[in-house]
Amino acid sequence: MAEKIRIGIVGYGNLGRGVELAVPKNPDMTIVGIYTRRPPERIAPFYATTAVHGMTELAAHQDRIDVLILCGGSKEDLPRQVPELAASFNTVDSFDTHARIPEYFAAVDAPARAGQRTALISAGWDPGMFSINRVLGEALLPDGATYTFWGDGLSQGHSEAIRRLPGVAGAVQYTRPINEAVDRVRSGSRPALATRERHRRECFVVLEEGTDPERVRDAIITMPHYFDEYDTTVHFITAEELERDHSQMVHGGFVIRSGNTSPENPQVIEYSLKLQSNPEFTASVLVAYARAVHRLHAMGSYGAHTVFDVAPGLLSPMSANELRAEFL
Repeated sequence: MAEKIRIGIVGYGNLGRGVELAVPKNPDMTIVGIYTRRPPERIAPFYATTAVHGMTELAAHQDRIDVLILCGGSKEDLPRQVPELAASFNTVDSFDTHARIPEYFAAVDAPARAGQRTALISAGWDPGMFSINRVLGEALLPDGATYTFWGDGLSQGHSEAIRRLPGVAGAVQYTRPINEAVDRVRSGSRPALATRERHRRECFVVLEEGTDPERVRDAIITMPHYFDEYDTTVHFITAEELERDHSQMVHGGFVIRSGNTSPENPQVIEYSLKLQSNPEFTASVLVAYARAVHRLHAMGSYGAHTVFDVAPGLLSPMSANELRAEFL
């Protein structure tokens, strides 16, 4: 039996916990440990057998780890951590600030190539699975238009961005598709929709004592790449209300390609997700791409990659012969 792929988890929030849950479901993988900036003794992993280490121990464990899965936030953690770690480790991350992906790719690619390592950036469901379906839809129906709708659900990245603001003690953000826009797209009419016409954003925020709510509201609704292009509503609530009413992390969405193969034949492609746990599903995607990264590195494919560069067969634990027999 081949040796198992050894996974290191960097960060232990909701996403890191999801990775810890996902790895044991893959019989060809094993967890080396969780690596955290917090005191390791304060981390209570889901599995009692999962080792917890400080980030200062990571360099000494380089030979023990095949792939690091980075579970920090896109606003501050990943842009700082991944270019540094990609020089010494194979990595997978879920960087999700769409507008900054090209510059982020370049920042990770150079150190990964120099260190002969393989880095998969921006995996997850969007960017990630939705990205693949956008490309497929446009390739299959070149005469058409593509639409992406997110939600109704809680966005981890946007919630984290709010929590980083000074004076914020806790927060969640929901992305709400605008139903009228969805219906117009599904009709095949190919409407031209501005960003504000597709979604709205709704935020529930707990403030630290003495914080000016209007200052926080303004900081949220004007935040570039996150809220400035949307109609955003901000509610200020108590910590008890946050815990009671907003602890579930449901999410989902859909990608629609509407096009014509001839004037009389409209065609619609739709890919959708309904997620009871956004972080657990995202973690499952990262774990599958960790397998692909391990294989790409063995092939000598160094540098940064995206989901567009990875053949679907590399995600599966099955062999090429098994895939042809079972799924083709």
